[in-house]
Amino acid sequence: MAKVLMIIAPSGYQDFEYGETKAVLEKKGHEVTTSSTVSVAQGALGGETQVDVLFGKIEPSSYDAVIFVGGPGTAIYFQNPIAHKLAQEFAESGKITAAICIAPIILANAGLLEGKRATVFPSGATDIMKKGALFTDASVEVDGNIVTANGPRAAKKFGKKIAKLL
Repeated sequence: MAKVLMIIAPSGYQDFEYGETKAVLEKKGHEVTTSSTVSVAQGALGGETQVDVLFGKIEPSSYDAVIFVGGPGTAIYFQNPIAHKLAQEFAESGKITAAICIAPIILANAGLLEGKRATVFPSGATDIMKKGALFTDASVEVDGNIVTANGPRAAKKFGKKIAKLL
C-alpha cells in the first residue's frame, strides 16, 4: 500500500485530526509516518506523539502523499520555506498533497491553491482566498491531487478521501 507522511506541529497539533485521519489510513492498509520539528510532539488536547522522522530530514521521494495537520501550533509552518518546498515537491510530482483545519494556509502560501477549490477552518478563509483559492466551505474538498478539510469533524471523511485517492 501507500506511504503517507503526516506533518504535525511540535506543540498544539489537533489531536483528533491527526489520530482519526491516521487511523482511517492505517485501517485501509497504508503506512503512516509522522514528522515534526521535535522527537515528541504535544497535542492541543493533551496527546503526545512519538515522531518518526524529524521535519528537516524528510525525503519526499519516500512517500506517496503528504498531510499537514491543523491545530493552533500549525501556524509555525505558515511562512516556513521548508514546508512550502515540501508541499510544492509533492504537488508537482502528482502526489496527494493534503491539509486539514487551518493547515491549508500552508498550501496557499506555497502557491498551490491558486485557482483551486479548497476549504479551511473558517478563520482561515480570507487567508487562502487572498492567495487565489476558490473557497467552498465544504467539510472536505478535492481538486486534482490537492485535498483540504475544514476541521476535526471532517477528519474521518478527510482520511477516507485520501485513502480512496491512494
